[in-house]
Amino acid sequence: MKSEFFAGPHPRIIAHRGASAAFPENTMPAFAAAADLGVAYIELDVHMTREGRIVVAHDENLERVAGRPGMIAELTFDELGRYDAGYNFEAPGGAGFPFRGAGVRVPELAEVFDRCARQRFIIEIKQSSPSLTERLLAAIERAGMIERVLIASEHQKPIDEIRAAAPLIPTNLPSLETGEFFRTMPSGADPYLPRGAALQIPPEYHGWKLATAESVAAAHRAGLEVHVWTVNDAAEMRALLQIGVDGIITDSGFSHRLQD
Repeated sequence: MKSEFFAGPHPRIIAHRGASAAFPENTMPAFAAAADLGVAYIELDVHMTREGRIVVAHDENLERVAGRPGMIAELTFDELGRYDAGYNFEAPGGAGFPFRGAGVRVPELAEVFDRCARQRFIIEIKQSSPSLTERLLAAIERAGMIERVLIASEHQKPIDEIRAAAPLIPTNLPSLETGEFFRTMPSGADPYLPRGAALQIPPEYHGWKLATAESVAAAHRAGLEVHVWTVNDAAEMRALLQIGVDGIITDSGFSHRLQD
């Protein structure tokens, strides 16, 4: 698939929710820090506000990050701005809550694109209903980022919608397709024919190792990249790179030595 997303440095070191080990996740300080460090790839999560604006947040409910409940889909963007997205971020080493009251808010996707125009993005859709596909694609197009994004979701519905509306944008394999991929790995199974471009997996799941030399080789035979999340230990990163994974999604492992 022709996409500028894949023209960046390889292996791909991908900032998980921005530089989220040192700054509140999915906020402008985290994204700005990752961009200033020269990270080529950023992963983020999106929801849609009540009036249809695409915002960057992992959870549908703001309570985990902001310390008080609030459902994004029920709030306008102005109402969302009253929540402190840095409230519950604790500094590394237990040194308090440095971003409380510092004006950190849930950003609109357009803000992130404007600040990080040179980066490439994995955009994970967190909601299936109501559909945000049309509004998301419009935001990506307005920013001129169509060829610099990969759309991801664990849910099948939004990925099917993205593929139908924008077939040139690469996607990951949602959960059902990931399961299908692993079911085709045993000897004698029919070759897997992917509809997406990237297999995005944790190193293991409930004790079952997913990121292995065999699974990476099978993914490459199928034309898939392999991105592993969320890995913060340098030794584990290097072991994964040795078996051929294409990308590491990490909170803090941005050392350029990993790309040597």
